[in-house]
Formats: sequence, structure tokens, C-alpha cells
Amino acid sequence: MKITYVKHDDIDTAKWDSCIAHSVNGIVYAYSWYLDIVSEHWDALIGDDYKAVFPLIYSTKFGVSYLYQPFFTQQLGLFSSGHVSNDLVGKFLEAIPQKFRFISISLNTFIKFDYPAAKVTTRITHHLDLIEPYAKISSRYSKNTKRNISKAVAYNVSVVKGLSAFKLLELKKGNQVVPLKQKHFDTLKKLITQSVAKGVGEVFGAYDKHNELCAGALFLKSNGKVIFLLASSTEEGKNTRAMFGLIDYYIQQNAESHLVLDFEGSNIESVARFYSGFGATPCEYNHLVINKLPWYIKLFKQ
Repeated sequence: MKITYVKHDDIDTAKWDSCIAHSVNGIVYAYSWYLDIVSEHWDALIGDDYKAVFPLIYSTKFGVSYLYQPFFTQQLGLFSSGHVSNDLVGKFLEAIPQKFRFISISLNTFIKFDYPAAKVTTRITHHLDLIEPYAKISSRYSKNTKRNISKAVAYNVSVVKGLSAFKLLELKKGNQVVPLKQKHFDTLKKLITQSVAKGVGEVFGAYDKHNELCAGALFLKSNGKVIFLLASSTEEGKNTRAMFGLIDYYIQQNAESHLVLDFEGSNIESVARFYSGFGATPCEYNHLVINKLPWYIKLFKQ
């Protein structure tokens, strides 16, 4: 396969998005509109007239160009309409221009690859197949998850689809676990509004017995997968177990469909336990670090 480095302005976005749509491992993060939102600069490696593509999200610091994994984009790497072999992945990695002296990127779950030139770290996401009836899926919930869903019901938590981007972002701003900067909220606003406009995003809200918003979440549906991208709860929402009720509602609405719910993580034990409580199973993906910096700069990267 002939692999070509293509600058952003020369990328045929129609062909690019068609490749992602027809890729065996396509995912919402890789569409051109999504990459345009989450990154200021991205170029690409393109194989045989968009039969395979590899986005290169980059920035420059102290005169050094580097590749990085942007916020709200768990996995990227190689996407192909054909077989994603280790040999093909290796060829694309070798084709990354030498000007990118430091590389820190995450490959998608379809790529199980050990690259000698990189430090490879295994990371975890959690997948739940929604093809079975709700009764069968929910029968595999953990006892703790079933108990918390029952609490949400007892507290009269109700879930509705169609929460506005503004309300979800206000909820997130007021109840941050990991603090985000304003630029991140600006990115989220664009992701929510554009994904909903494209029919990819779905925003759900959970309300307490006083009809006050107490939890919210954004789901992105694409390529046979649903990404649980953004979620937030108030203290009342935590007390009433509203997020348990919200996720259970989403599973009810999408059971018996050819979808996999991707909870987006996590390596954190308590978060992983929350996702596995719904019957989700761990799924590995690789994070690569390739350091080609001079020794005197490498000292600062230890």
C-alpha cells in the first residue's frame, strides 16, 4: 500500500469520512468534523486513495512538533476498509514524518500491536453488547447495580431524552470531579451541538421528584458503537443514584440492537467497577510513546 502524508487543507473530507464509515474499526472520534472540533491542527497519513487513513493530531512546543491524544478522543490510530494487520499498522507508524519528534497516541481496540520503537502501555475501556433483550442484559447486572437502580426508582428519578447542550454543560461546570478549563467546555459545546445536529449525539437528563435536573449524559452513536462520552451528577443525583437510572434507561431503549455501548474506561478501579456492574467487560487498547527528542530535551520528559 502506498502511504502518503497529506496536510489538513489537502484532505478530501468526503473520501476521509467515507473511509471511516466503511472501516472495519470505524469510530466517531475519527470523522473529520470531530477531529476539527477537538484539535487545532491535524494532518494525516493516507493509504491508496483513502482505503486506509491515520490522523496525526499535532502541536508545537519550544519549536518541537509532536503528536498527542486530544481531550474527548480516547482512541484513534489506523482505520481501514480492509484487514488491519500488524504489518500494515507498522508501515503507517514508520511513515509518520520525522519532524514529529515526540509521539504520545492511543490506538483503537482493533489494533493489538507491540511496536519495538515505542513504549507501549495497555489501557482499558469497557464494552456492553446490546444485541440481547433488556431482560437478559439486566439479569447480568451486579447486585449493587440492581440495588442502586431500585433506589433511583424509589426516589422517583425520571429520565428524558433531549436535554439541551446548555443545561448539560451547566450541570458539568457546577459538578466537576476533574476540573476542566474553559477551552474544554467550548470544545464540549461544539461536540454536543454538532453531534446532535448530525443525528449522532443523544443527550439525556435525569430529574428528581421535584423535577430538578440531577444528572445528565451525552451518548454518541456511530459505526455500531455508542460512546458514553460525557456525564455529570449533582449531589442530589448521587444520593438518589440518578446515573444508575439514566444508564439503565438508555440500555432499555437500545436493547436488541446491533450496538456496543462503550463506557470509555477506565483504569481507575472504582470507575471500572461502576461500568462492570452493568455487565460491561474490559477491552484493551494500546497507548504508544515514541521519543525521538535530543538527549538534553529527553531529560525533561522523564
